[in-house]
Amino acid sequence: MKTRVEHIRNFSIIAHIDHGKSTLADRLLEMTHTIEGSKMQKQVLDDMPLEQERGITIKSHAIRMKYRAADKKDYILNLIDTPGHVDFSYEVSRSIAACEGALLVVDASQGIEAQTLSNLYKALDNNLEIIPVINKIDLPHAEPEKVAEAICNLIGCEREEIILASAKQGIGIQEVLEAIVTRIPPPLANPKGPLKAMIFDSKYDSYRGAVPYVRVMDGEVKKGDKIKFFSTQIQYEIDEVGYLIMDRIPADKLSAGEVGYVICNIRNVSEAKVGDTITYAVGGAITPCPGYKEIKSMVYSGIYPATTERYEQLREALEKLKLNDASLTFEPESSLALGFGFRCGFLGLLHLEIIHERLEREFNVTIVNTVPNVEYHVHTKKGELIKVDSPAKMPPTMAVEYIEEPYVAAQIITPAEYIGNIMKLISDRRGEFKDTNYPDPSRATISFELPLSEIIFDFHDKLKSISRGYASLDYDFLAMRQSKLVKLDVLLNSEPVDALSCLIHAERAAVWGRKLCKKLAELIPRQMFEVVIQASIGTRIVARETVRAMRKNVTAKCYGGDITRKRKLIERQKEGKRKMKQIGTVELPQEAFLAVLQIDREGE
Repeated sequence: MKTRVEHIRNFSIIAHIDHGKSTLADRLLEMTHTIEGSKMQKQVLDDMPLEQERGITIKSHAIRMKYRAADKKDYILNLIDTPGHVDFSYEVSRSIAACEGALLVVDASQGIEAQTLSNLYKALDNNLEIIPVINKIDLPHAEPEKVAEAICNLIGCEREEIILASAKQGIGIQEVLEAIVTRIPPPLANPKGPLKAMIFDSKYDSYRGAVPYVRVMDGEVKKGDKIKFFSTQIQYEIDEVGYLIMDRIPADKLSAGEVGYVICNIRNVSEAKVGDTITYAVGGAITPCPGYKEIKSMVYSGIYPATTERYEQLREALEKLKLNDASLTFEPESSLALGFGFRCGFLGLLHLEIIHERLEREFNVTIVNTVPNVEYHVHTKKGELIKVDSPAKMPPTMAVEYIEEPYVAAQIITPAEYIGNIMKLISDRRGEFKDTNYPDPSRATISFELPLSEIIFDFHDKLKSISRGYASLDYDFLAMRQSKLVKLDVLLNSEPVDALSCLIHAERAAVWGRKLCKKLAELIPRQMFEVVIQASIGTRIVARETVRAMRKNVTAKCYGGDITRKRKLIERQKEGKRKMKQIGTVELPQEAFLAVLQIDREGE
């Protein structure tokens, strides 16, 4: 029999990047005296230096607060914080599933953004109570009434239900806390039933192993209990349970409705999967919590050390990063141009960027990234399905029946005056329009579908550029669809450079090849011999550029005399250049591997 656990409130904060979510969390911690004033710092939950510098939440956090409300009763408030970027949308969905309510935080000057909308729909699908909060009302260009009208139209709430706040100035924080207590329902749970706890995050501790963070749905868990994970059926014995404040605080047990951690000597963080369910090894729950799925890499890129001696150091660095990030995948690969490295899978471009920066910062490894790719499904004429995440793994053209690529359902929210330029950008990237809605007269929501490969290059940068930073993008994986794709190879003096190969739509291949060859001709330094740069599709050359050889004036010492003397010297020089070309190798500068990212994809 399920009953309400009256003294507990579990909630998350839904907000776009830089709308003040972390600052609001700071004020809630201050107001509830969870952190002493002397230990308080900015963005206290964003404890990674990269998070504080960029003003974003990369790794979700959870924290327990105690609050005495206006009704003189004591409540436990569990804030399950969420990342704000589209790359981490699955983690966001699990954090939301662990809550009964959410604070919808919207910037008073920027209004509702696409990522906010996406996470709001996830919260509404989970039947969460939404408390709208308009933040940054103290800014000179804030328009709280205009934003309030848009929120009312979106979620159908009354104007009086919206809280006006400024997290930086501490305005409206008391009202937010009272709204959490009065408007968010207490958890509905069965304290006497079999254990059912959902993992919404996990962290690796070098002494205790992987530590799952859980929301107990039913039953209770305590030290000594034998538990199992639904997805793997692996069994463990609980060593410790407790609550999450700033550190882990041990407790006797975790009961239904509570949020905390369990320690059971899990050696690999990939065993404590986000969204998985924990139950008793014997006499446990029959069904897991709904919504679990395997986290799948969406973007793939080769990571190579700048110098081959650093290969082992790079491998150790990746292994240490994977301890805390189960979504990072890597396997060894080699390239003729770059030597030995790793093929890595990421959730998206931001995830790739973060891993790149952490490798260079925390582990002092200088690395070279190859062009990001998505995973393609290649169907051969023999009826086989080959999953290709690197052009180097592409089977010969003659053996391919057809190729499928991932498509996404995307949504852009933009001020109305930029619609024309944004629609042109979408059509240039092979997008298919679905509809356009106007939440208010000055803003438009454009829904469309397009290939994921068109987003991972510079789509976001272009979108921000043409909308002066006002447009926001959100997307979700849709399906694999058949496309007319070809493999474009780059040859230097007839030798293929596998790290520069790419899969591209057949209609664009020739233009892309010409642009790439031209860019490489600018970047490759002149040699003592001629360097021929070619782009080919199979055996067909579609573009060519030449880097002229450096030449010495061998006829400078000839003053007059027979012309044949000069010809002999020039012929001898030609012969030397020919021999040099046969045995010489072209050293590619690191910038050459970033050349593909710098090429303008429009106008093709």
